[in-house]
Amino acid sequence: MSQLTSATPKKEVGGHVVVVPYPSQGHINPLLQFAKRLASKGIKATIATTHYTVSSICAPQVGVEPISDGFDQGGFAEAKREDLYIESFKSNGSKTLSQVIKKYLDTSNPVSCIVYDSFLPWALDVAKQHGLYGASFFTNSATICNIFCRIHHGLLTLPVNIEDMPLLVPGLPPLNFHDLPTFVRFPQSNPAYLAMKLNQYSNLDKADWIFDNTFEELEGEEARSVSQQWPGKLIGPMVPSAYLDGRIKGDKGYGSSLWKPLSGECIEWLETKPEKSVVYISFGSMVSLTAEQMEELAQGFKESNLHFLWVVRASQLDQLPKWFTDSTKEKGLIVSWCNQLEVLEHKAIGCFVTHCGWNSTLEGLSLGVPMVGVPQWADQLTDAKYIEEIWEVGVRAKEDDKGIVRKEEIIKCLKQVMEGERSQEIKKNAIKWKKSAKKAVSEGGSSDKNIDEFVNSLMSSKDN
Repeated sequence: MSQLTSATPKKEVGGHVVVVPYPSQGHINPLLQFAKRLASKGIKATIATTHYTVSSICAPQVGVEPISDGFDQGGFAEAKREDLYIESFKSNGSKTLSQVIKKYLDTSNPVSCIVYDSFLPWALDVAKQHGLYGASFFTNSATICNIFCRIHHGLLTLPVNIEDMPLLVPGLPPLNFHDLPTFVRFPQSNPAYLAMKLNQYSNLDKADWIFDNTFEELEGEEARSVSQQWPGKLIGPMVPSAYLDGRIKGDKGYGSSLWKPLSGECIEWLETKPEKSVVYISFGSMVSLTAEQMEELAQGFKESNLHFLWVVRASQLDQLPKWFTDSTKEKGLIVSWCNQLEVLEHKAIGCFVTHCGWNSTLEGLSLGVPMVGVPQWADQLTDAKYIEEIWEVGVRAKEDDKGIVRKEEIIKCLKQVMEGERSQEIKKNAIKWKKSAKKAVSEGGSSDKNIDEFVNSLMSSKDN
């Protein structure tokens, strides 16, 4: 990987970075937030996203350019198959990203660097074809990068069965079978996704920088132990500034939403509830639960007798038991979407029941909210282990032999996090990590220094 020299940043704008996210909510948000961080430090930042998602971007400090994935009307839903979509995005995205670069060629600030989602390694090839710097941005944890990077380089063998456990990976705690990412436990369950996870590392040796949305205090050891193969710079958490350091004026949201949030209704309802009394439940933008799992969760929330705010996407509403809404209207509120950060920040929230997606995990940590992990697939299982055993900011709900978290388990986990002796330790740790997250992105913090180093290098190279 090439190294650029640092220099003191100048007050005028220097360098132009085009940021290319994978077009799903959980990937757009952190890359757009990174673009805003760069813009706040004097870099011109432009986000290049698909025609289907371009209208969802609303961040005044960041430029927006459309590129094509070949399915301009419906995105991934139009493609239906992962392998077909990935191949189409590579072909169409490469051409249209090149057009964006050429558009700025004769301007006062031509593109100098492409920061691309690690799911899109072809964007690095485009950068190099145009003589630009390329930076890969990983949207998952350093722990997950450690695992998949080693597998890609043949340094870690996939476990054949449960007898091969625990899996011992340098820099990580021992991982039991139920702690492993789905694609490691069951490689044949989704070969297209596994290929995409491993392909992130295919041309990484040509990248000028590697970034990861985590921070030194949280996962420094996990990152360092694989730094020879994956020399990642930790620049997270990429959470809007208002909830951390407050240095980006008015930055209370990511500036991107594929759904219309119902923040007003949620906040009004929360205002009527006592401090730390509400359980907030959300399974993110992609997880779909079975009717049986929804029934168990519904029974658990009802019988816990706690106040709850449950985000149930429109596509999942028919999975809710018919009796649930009427029988819990005194205790609960069900919405199709909300501004998660505003909700987590509210004083009425006492617990976050989460699928343990990496963005939600970082948000819970950054806002100091105790968690109950109900992971479903992919990297969420590993994130849940860290939430419970390593960072000790929550508990993980255990599944039965059918892979269902039963109502009794839900009630037990809620009691552990909301009440009793263990809850005090969990709450204390949650506050500790909140302070660490804020320190990392504040001026002079570990993540802030890494971002400044990148900014200084771009400005220095622009002057040369």
